[in-house]
Amino acid sequence: MSLAESIKQSVMSGVEGVEKTAQKVTGTSKQAQLADFTLDYTKDRGIATHFGVLQSDTDTALKAGVRGPTLIEDTHAREKITHFDHERIPERVVHARGNGAHGYFKLHTPVPEVTYAPILNDTSRTTATFVRFSTVGGSRGSADTVRDVRGFATRFYTDEGNWDIVGNNDPVFFIQESIKFPDLIHAVKPEPQNEIPQAQSAHDNFWDFISRTPESLHMIMWHLSDRNIPRSLRMMQGFGVHSFVCVNEKGERSFVKFHWKPKLGIHSLVWDEALKISGQDPDFHRRDLFDAIEAGAYPEWEFGIQVVPESKEHDFDFDVLDSTKIIPEELVPIKYIGTMVLNRNPDEYFSETEQVAFCTQHMVPGIEHSNDPLLHLRSFSYQDTQTSRLGSINWNLIPINRPVCPVFNNHRDGFMQMNINKGPNYWPNRWGTPHPVPAKHGGQVLAPHPLPSGVKERVRGPKFSDHYTQATLFWNSMTEVEKEHIVLAFSFELGKCNDKGVVELALEQINFIDNQMACRVAANLHVNPPKEVHPNHGKKSAFLSMVDRSNPNNNFTAEGRKLGLFIHEGFDFGIASGIKAAFLAMGIMVAVVGPRRGKITSGTDGTFLETDFTFDTCRSTLFDAVFFVGGSGANYDKLKRQGRWLHAAREAFMHYKTVGASGSAVEWLTKFALPGEVDSLVGNLQADGVVAEQGVVLAGNRLREVPGLVKGLSEEIAKHRAWGRDVSAIAA
Repeated sequence: MSLAESIKQSVMSGVEGVEKTAQKVTGTSKQAQLADFTLDYTKDRGIATHFGVLQSDTDTALKAGVRGPTLIEDTHAREKITHFDHERIPERVVHARGNGAHGYFKLHTPVPEVTYAPILNDTSRTTATFVRFSTVGGSRGSADTVRDVRGFATRFYTDEGNWDIVGNNDPVFFIQESIKFPDLIHAVKPEPQNEIPQAQSAHDNFWDFISRTPESLHMIMWHLSDRNIPRSLRMMQGFGVHSFVCVNEKGERSFVKFHWKPKLGIHSLVWDEALKISGQDPDFHRRDLFDAIEAGAYPEWEFGIQVVPESKEHDFDFDVLDSTKIIPEELVPIKYIGTMVLNRNPDEYFSETEQVAFCTQHMVPGIEHSNDPLLHLRSFSYQDTQTSRLGSINWNLIPINRPVCPVFNNHRDGFMQMNINKGPNYWPNRWGTPHPVPAKHGGQVLAPHPLPSGVKERVRGPKFSDHYTQATLFWNSMTEVEKEHIVLAFSFELGKCNDKGVVELALEQINFIDNQMACRVAANLHVNPPKEVHPNHGKKSAFLSMVDRSNPNNNFTAEGRKLGLFIHEGFDFGIASGIKAAFLAMGIMVAVVGPRRGKITSGTDGTFLETDFTFDTCRSTLFDAVFFVGGSGANYDKLKRQGRWLHAAREAFMHYKTVGASGSAVEWLTKFALPGEVDSLVGNLQADGVVAEQGVVLAGNRLREVPGLVKGLSEEIAKHRAWGRDVSAIAA
């Protein structure tokens, strides 16, 4: 049965029947709903005023004479200019720079013992989602690859209403109480006297605040790790941060933390790379996500929950209501219960990504607030800030914010009311509608929650006072590579501070986490090392490192990666085309880089490849790996003087990336690009045809070597970085 026939058949059963049938057939009622508000400008359309009057001229204003003044009676010109003057809306105070994508969520493991929420129990559903990723501190025009927390906000358009998980890529936060949030953001934002620096935490005000707010130290460890310079939004974990409350059919309550685990693994940039990309491609992350979805390489995340029954709430040496703490997976394992796939880019950035308004209080029956003090005022703040930013209390009527289920209430009027509401606007009334809905029919009933005995006072729980144990746990759980990066990050951030007192106080706090770390930072800053005052407890977790391949949360795959394939006129077509075809089939994106845009002819008559970049319009930083295809002819004879090739090879090598070469490019790589760095590989090349070691892959120019080359190259790319490589002598 076709969609049209199915809908026609269900008309007799009313509008709700049509909506349910359409949803069942198309798979996402949200996409169908958005289509009702979408105007297609790709077809032949006449230009008109806002009120439908077609215009014959939109390029020249009405004047009094050929060279006379412009007339105010030109209503089209005035409307056009006036609308332009009002196009900008206030950007978000935090999370201003972001990008989003549509997708869907599919549950595979129901959890009735945890919650009665249908979205977490009905495996037959496919629930539409919209995700907005963002940086926190910078303005809307800042760069993507700055060191910053990444917002990971997910909306589920469920049959019971919108459910928003407004999370981050770090599982903890800087503060325990939301009353401190204005101070935190004022401190991290550009300093008020000069509006500097943009989208950076490396300045006096931020570190002054942090060093006087020890509850932030656990989050600082995450912030200064490589977690906060992610390789891709597709390679980030997501966390709900708070402990929420879930309630099952028996009324039993559990504390639940929400987790997103990326299929492509958790991977990062290196700091030098992040700095360079900020200038080379400020839109690096949003372009990466957009391009992947357009290419059909849809990013996926597994959705998991950590569950602590209410009876076990006090079984830990930390408080489950403290958002500056994780629940270590050794104590409470994550149960993965569903999958989210992002498979469609927005049609218009402003209407969807900019106007989407997430709120932590958007919960469906079966999921509720806990007493987390950071969550409570957050829920007040989100509703308030969205009303301010979007200019009306009716922002819920914007298409991207509308739920897919019917909505009836007595909210009326206000700026930009879009509904025509027929009938009563109060309750109770003689029509008996809209009426409260009992729980058995889907009405939300909050579970009874015993209140703690005591008096009204400004106080925190006794376990909220430990600010160092989990910060030390994070440090202990890192590999030596990651520890070195954290030390360098501390050194960079504090090295940017001009107030010596701020640096001294920050080092005092770092010393409480680990003395060895503090001494390494002090050595880099050329200040006296502190004496140990707080012994390291020695505990570690197996679930926190991004480099340790034994971490069950991580995945190492070449899928979703991007190779820069460098060619010149006269290149070896068999090698280049073989790599490209094989990689595309494996889900690895390939960008061809050549001396110009367009066709580059190979050394084989009649064959060519189209380039995506020129040597001048890209850098190695835009790729996960670079490969230099050998060839013959005048251009290959001059390679030792090709500066862009030399820089790309050295820079990628310095960033621990996979670097490869074939045929005549092997000699160029070993003698001119990386002299003395890969000589040991060349001796094995003649016998084996393909050799690989520490992220360097070399091959001949014979077609029979392509399968081995593809295998070796993809295996090295899957490792993400060759951390064992010595790059101390490389400058690029």
